[in-house]
Amino acid sequence: MNSKSDNIILFPRLKKALEEESLKALQEKRYEEALGKLNQLLSYQENSHEIVIGKLICLMELGRHEEAQDLCEELIQHKNENYYHYVHIYLTILFQTSQYSLLMEQVEYEFENNKVPDPLHEQFKQLYDMSQKMKLDFAIDNYDSVIEELFTAVNQDNHINQWRIIEELRSMKAYPSNHVLSLLTSEYVHPVIKTALLAWMKDAGLSDEVEIHKFSIIMNVKPTEIPNIKANELYKQISLFLQDVEQDNPTLFQLCEQLLYRYIYVMYPFMPLSQDVKDIAEAIKNLGNQYLHIQRKEIEEISTKIGHFMKEIKMCDSLYLSIIEE
Repeated sequence: MNSKSDNIILFPRLKKALEEESLKALQEKRYEEALGKLNQLLSYQENSHEIVIGKLICLMELGRHEEAQDLCEELIQHKNENYYHYVHIYLTILFQTSQYSLLMEQVEYEFENNKVPDPLHEQFKQLYDMSQKMKLDFAIDNYDSVIEELFTAVNQDNHINQWRIIEELRSMKAYPSNHVLSLLTSEYVHPVIKTALLAWMKDAGLSDEVEIHKFSIIMNVKPTEIPNIKANELYKQISLFLQDVEQDNPTLFQLCEQLLYRYIYVMYPFMPLSQDVKDIAEAIKNLGNQYLHIQRKEIEEISTKIGHFMKEIKMCDSLYLSIIEE
């Protein structure tokens, strides 16, 4: 909605003529003609609610949904008295163009952050529910092709694509097949991908026992019974040993927390022994200091055990960041 010039004034007679002609063209469904006249008005900064709505109607009727969507996104940046009228149109465009995830995100945002007027609240909820159903139906229809895409990425050793596809399957709320379970025992599947697979299986409610191989270790677990990483007791214990860093150096503490999470994420569901908790925390602190080029005040020899954990944590950090961007 750029103007030709802030200094050019549209004469009232011409303005009235353009408004009447555009309205008549709109009523007679001559949308291309109506759009031309509305754009002419907008170019002179004549951007009343009626003119903007007229343009949105023309764009939608002409099938120019992308332009209509862009215009709506621009309009809802300004929370004026017509905000919810524009949001409603925006949601309608998203539904018509099958952008169900984006629609659901917008409705969630409105319900969480704004007070949606009662007449629109139920309409927004209906659009949300329909989008959720459509998204699920789409997921069911496309499950086989997405799974095929996942195994193609595995055969191509494309870890980043594997991660993306698994996250897509999680968002689709798809249920993992037996064929997918075999990836947990494959030596060719990245440990980060195996953790992502377990997270998907947990989300999907898989309660059957599955076998997982990582770093030459084998374990049988029930995905639904595995706690989330940060809820794991050993994770909490290690984190507690890092708390003393927070007051002295918040930047170092943040890095230590990241190193801990990435370490446990890559190893999961295999957890360290409880007697190693303190040494792991010390190894994380040492590594954090190295990364930030900080000289520790107390000069002490690093034990063989702490040195071992430092190498292991550093390796896991590299494996994690090779796939997941932060």
